[in-house]
Amino acid sequence: MASFIDDLLGKLFPKKSTSIKHKENFTQTEEAIADVTVWAQSTEGKNLLNLVKKNYHFKMSGMNASPEVHILKSPYANGFAVSFDRPFDAKSFSKLFFAFGQRMLDLGYQKISLDRKFEEINEAVKTTEKQYFKPPLSNADFNEKIDQLFGNVSIEKISVNDQPSYLKVLVTVYSDSLYKDARPFEDFMDDLFEN
Repeated sequence: MASFIDDLLGKLFPKKSTSIKHKENFTQTEEAIADVTVWAQSTEGKNLLNLVKKNYHFKMSGMNASPEVHILKSPYANGFAVSFDRPFDAKSFSKLFFAFGQRMLDLGYQKISLDRKFEEINEAVKTTEKQYFKPPLSNADFNEKIDQLFGNVSIEKISVNDQPSYLKVLVTVYSDSLYKDARPFEDFMDDLFEN
């Protein structure tokens, strides 16, 4: 009987969440940017980038390999996620996150934001670092449809209790009639991993 009353009271007067959330913008130093650039061109960087690309194609063929890649697919958003696993360590996983961001700049995208969000979830702290990119609109001819390239791109690195968990790259397309159709996602993958 007591549990019935507790359940009823709980539904009528739900407990307020005491979870903590905090979001902040941050920047990379010039030295950190240069360090990622050197890493992406190093043997280690190239090998890890190629491993993620290879595992993506394995997953598309129905096979799994370590580190596991997950496919994200819908009509207006496509992407992939990479689970944190060997041969990555925390440092190389972070460099991969920023290397993807640098690659977006190389492809002509504009970085809109770089932020970090902290959330307390079930006595654990989830940290999400996010880079957000949009195609350039400054050179758009508004008499014609706007080239959205591949669409908007978000790159997230999620950690739980300061331990990397996964990295996600998501491309969302504009379905607005003001925009040209987005370029194919497979072309995005080729461009993202181009050496």
